[in-house]
Amino acid sequence: MQLLRPGRRKPKYAPVNLSESGGVRYLHFGTHWIQGAMRIRRPDWIELEYVQQMMAWMLFIEQPEQIVQLGLGTAALTKACYRHFTDAHVTAIELNPMVISVCQAMFKLPPNDDRLHVVEMDAMDFVLDEEHHCKVDVLQADLYDATAQGPVLDTPEFYAACAACLKPHGIMTLNLFGDHPSYDKNLKAIKPFFERVLCLPEVDAGNVVALAFKTAPKFDFPLLYERALTVADATGLPARQWVSGLKAAKEG
Repeated sequence: MQLLRPGRRKPKYAPVNLSESGGVRYLHFGTHWIQGAMRIRRPDWIELEYVQQMMAWMLFIEQPEQIVQLGLGTAALTKACYRHFTDAHVTAIELNPMVISVCQAMFKLPPNDDRLHVVEMDAMDFVLDEEHHCKVDVLQADLYDATAQGPVLDTPEFYAACAACLKPHGIMTLNLFGDHPSYDKNLKAIKPFFERVLCLPEVDAGNVVALAFKTAPKFDFPLLYERALTVADATGLPARQWVSGLKAAKEG
């Protein structure tokens, strides 16, 4: 059962609809904006480039125990983490019950089990709950509504609570829009609560993925390139590009 914080109205959800093109199924919230994608013949592959970049934490954390996804989308991140990290507990928080139903019916989301928990609730309620504080290795946030005008949770209070959820070595990845006023607003809001925040290069669709480190790593780039080879071999993802993007961001 979802609980509403005092003074908050019950949310109204945009319609959930699908489209298909070139063998890819897309999720929309009643607009042309793409909220996620799945290649029908490769349902466990991460199709969108920025969503692939959301997994860049793998360069730094090899064996996470607790992975949390805020905003389910088409469950691409949730499925990838569930498949690749068989010793990890994976939790996805999604406010809209229709998104959960559509992911189960149309995007090959597995049923909940002892490792996978897809929960209908507000992401803010989750991160504010002290039960989750200092428990999470990886926190992935992709929180957009039908307007797609920047994350729907973007306050210092939200990012402080996200940082509180992470273990000391924890990493948060965050989907932002590069050419939009929300970009600077979110970076300003998040930086006080993390020792280091670096952004990967903007992708063609305009998304920018930020990596927020609760404790700043040493950034040993030769070692990171070696780690990228292991990640690429295991997942097929372009991990070397992530290292190059982080190196450019750090030196920029």
